[in-house]
Amino acid sequence: MSQIALAASVSKDAQAYDLWACALVRHAYVDMSEHRYRHAAQMLGAAERLAGRGDRNLSTRHWVASVQAEAYAALGDLDACEHAMERAEAVRDLSADSVNGGWLRFDGARLAEERGSRYVQLGRLDLAEEALERALAQTALATGQSYRRRGAVLTDMAAIGAKRRDADQVVAYGKEAISLARASGSGYVARRLQGLCDEFGPLRRDHRVAELGAEIATLNAP
Repeated sequence: MSQIALAASVSKDAQAYDLWACALVRHAYVDMSEHRYRHAAQMLGAAERLAGRGDRNLSTRHWVASVQAEAYAALGDLDACEHAMERAEAVRDLSADSVNGGWLRFDGARLAEERGSRYVQLGRLDLAEEALERALAQTALATGQSYRRRGAVLTDMAAIGAKRRDADQVVAYGKEAISLARASGSGYVARRLQGLCDEFGPLRRDHRVAELGAEIATLNAP
């Protein structure tokens, strides 16, 4: 039995609904990593029901909703994604002690960037750009702050440029994301940038985009 399955089994036996829901979310992450998004959405639906029976002072149900939004975006379901994001954002109604003092520390601080990323997946580029610009304006993502988070948002902004066939946008945001990936050694940002290359399409013929792709290829993404 895997550690995730064991955690789910123990939590079920103890009727620890929040822990049980979290174990199912981790199952869903495995499904999403293997592109089984519909199965992940079903697993997350079960996690949502369990979280609804858990401790209302914890942010479990809000975290579940944020992960549901990711699955729904991958399935192309805009309405379900937006409803899930709204449920996730209700975490702000909890007290600071509830979201920061327990074992599950989901406080919604990353919801703007997550919303933007979901809109990129769904092809809603204007909505995505608006959400990502709000994310970049946050103190936590200001220049010199979280390289990993800022790098991911910049990569999403570059992806919007690629989908619009705007080479200037791709290069401007892509170069800054590369700089952050190198400065931090973040494999996560490097992997996100490698995924960006798949979006280049006809822009590969632009020498600046081709050079950007060559720089991305030199990044270490373990």
